[in-house]
Amino acid sequence: MGDVTTVAAPNGRRRPELAAFLRSRRARVTPADVGMPPGLRRRTPGLRREEVAQLSGVGVTWYTWLEQGRPINASPQVLDAVARTLRLDEPEREHLYHLADVPCEPDREAPVVEVGPEIQGIIDALDPHPAVVYNGRYDILATNPAYRDLFDIPEIRSMGVRNVLWTLFTVPEPSCPVLFREKELPVMVATLRSEYGRHAGEPAWESFIAKLSEASPYFARLWKTGDVVPPGPRVKTFRHPAVGEIRMTSVSLSINGMPECRIVTYTPNDAESGARTATLREMREKIWA
Repeated sequence: MGDVTTVAAPNGRRRPELAAFLRSRRARVTPADVGMPPGLRRRTPGLRREEVAQLSGVGVTWYTWLEQGRPINASPQVLDAVARTLRLDEPEREHLYHLADVPCEPDREAPVVEVGPEIQGIIDALDPHPAVVYNGRYDILATNPAYRDLFDIPEIRSMGVRNVLWTLFTVPEPSCPVLFREKELPVMVATLRSEYGRHAGEPAWESFIAKLSEASPYFARLWKTGDVVPPGPRVKTFRHPAVGEIRMTSVSLSINGMPECRIVTYTPNDAESGARTATLREMREKIWA
């Protein structure tokens, strides 16, 4: 592994940045971190270059040239090996690819994004207003109790799928918690397509589109239109078997440190809807009292 063929650098600033980045990441990994003895007379903070090369399965000369910022070829497989040795997290790995001017592999699935306690605390504090964290594919990453109240019906619980598009397109229409599906669902599909452009060809996305198209001919027809819209505020009407219709204004908020993820909040659009939202909370609190 390791091609020392030089190539023209399209961005003269990236290679010095790559060199500095690799040195800083190497300095923070100790021999103990990778199961190596510390050795004697170690003056280098962290791992030595030859140790990184050995652990990554690449030539010492190739890795040295890479860390010196020379314009050499770097394959995704080799960069992944270096990333594993240097214990890079996903944002650092992507940064490594950008600096090396290598596109991220299209067949890599996106890592599972975890919602930390800070974000969970924010959406919980919005109760009795529903709030949820979606990624670009409308996977449900976190919810607050009020959001779960809206979608707490047996047909949805039995699915066991944490994706709101899958829920809305496959649940029987009489049980769907969103009214006016013919108006709302096309907008959601167009929003999905606005995110899809960054993920075309990725197995996780292509599989999701194919499976949902098979499960819902309606989704398949909407997907073929090619319509694209960004996330934005909308007024939506929900129906709940216990309280009736609830009109909500939805707003999307981006989250620093969680690319392509957003908090979507729902606030009552009128006094009647506010009262019905509060009633749902009271019902829930009585159950858990």
